[in-house]
Amino acid sequence: MKNNSLKAWLYLLPAIVFLGFFMIYPLVDVLVYSFEEGYNSASQSFFGTGFYNYSFVLHDSYFLQAVKNTFILVMITVPLSTGFALLVSLALNSVTALKKLFQTVFFLPYVTNTLAVGLVFMILFKKTEYTEGMVNLLLKAFGMSAVDFINGPYWAKMLVLCVYTVWIVLPFKILILTSALASVNPAYYNAARLDGATPFMMFRKITLPMISPMIFYLVVTGFIGAFKAYSDAVAIFGTALNEAGMNTMVGYVYDMLYGDSGGYPSYASAAAIILFAIVLTVTCVNLLSGRNRKIGI
Repeated sequence: MKNNSLKAWLYLLPAIVFLGFFMIYPLVDVLVYSFEEGYNSASQSFFGTGFYNYSFVLHDSYFLQAVKNTFILVMITVPLSTGFALLVSLALNSVTALKKLFQTVFFLPYVTNTLAVGLVFMILFKKTEYTEGMVNLLLKAFGMSAVDFINGPYWAKMLVLCVYTVWIVLPFKILILTSALASVNPAYYNAARLDGATPFMMFRKITLPMISPMIFYLVVTGFIGAFKAYSDAVAIFGTALNEAGMNTMVGYVYDMLYGDSGGYPSYASAAAIILFAIVLTVTCVNLLSGRNRKIGI
């Protein structure tokens, strides 16, 4: 028994070393930097310790705007993308002819470069002196006025970012849910039809319970991914996200570390720890709620 236990630890040792060096150590290092006031990475020096970095970040208008943007993005895109993915997966599961072709078409955006998709969205929505964009042309066709979605009002820019984010994450969720639906035993549906169950009853009593672990997985990973959003905003609005009012929490950390307002690793570390705490809290709440549902609380 002891020999088996020793072998197991030896097998795990490379992974433990890798995780410790590339995850645990950087996290501890960032936590230490977040308390060091005026840390200079070149001289490896600082002039004090305390909570000033956290106070500065929490009172910074750019950070507060980034938090607002991130939370709006999370609360809108995660439910919408999961719901749309479920609807598309149900439709694909009911299709017999050209099923593989449709699955491939829906999965293509996932393997397409993020910045390339962002460029397409910018062309679709951007209003310039030469063209008003395809979306504005459609709005005018229905008698509505054109809107500058890229440089215009806040709600318009947030709408574009949300639509883009949903579009980017949708293929992966469709792939997961389509696989989950295919794994449901058809015998359950046959038995339900014999009992006179309607399609809605079968969906509620059979399909949803059987694929609920996958839905829960997509919701949890969706929250984590949305909180880490940055490239989505850059792809549409460029790198000057603070000026556009569309920065995210990850973008704020990057700006403090490398951007135009960069050179402040202490502030960046404090913002990163705050982001880590938020993501950890949301993930734990989701996991606990999922566990409570499983045990019937």
